[in-house]
Amino acid sequence: MKNALDLVAAAKARVTEVPLTEAEAAIRQADVLIDVREESEFAAGHLPGAIHASRGMLEFKLSGTPALTSRDIKAVVYCKTSGRAALAAAAMKDMGYLNVTSIAGGYDAWVAAGKPVAKPELPSFG
Repeated sequence: MKNALDLVAAAKARVTEVPLTEAEAAIRQADVLIDVREESEFAAGHLPGAIHASRGMLEFKLSGTPALTSRDIKAVVYCKTSGRAALAAAAMKDMGYLNVTSIAGGYDAWVAAGKPVAKPELPSFG
């Protein structure tokens, strides 16, 4: 019987994962940057320019968003440490997406490297 780590390892064997040193270049070349973490994680901070599509809703968001339905779009996905992103990239490949990359080490590696983080602006009630 497979466990979550087995599924992640199998996904990583099927998808393209870029090292953090190449992540910014991959993002610049991409049409979309997708954060597949949970909404609360995204709200606490995310990579600049990322859109949110949690791993559990990814296939539905891709199918329901006209700008994301082309199988030729270049997509970069990431999560906290890279497991969910690998699963997401594998799911996208299964859906027919041709240019999907995930970021090795995910958000945690990005932050540890001192790279920029975006946070949603909260309304001021003053």
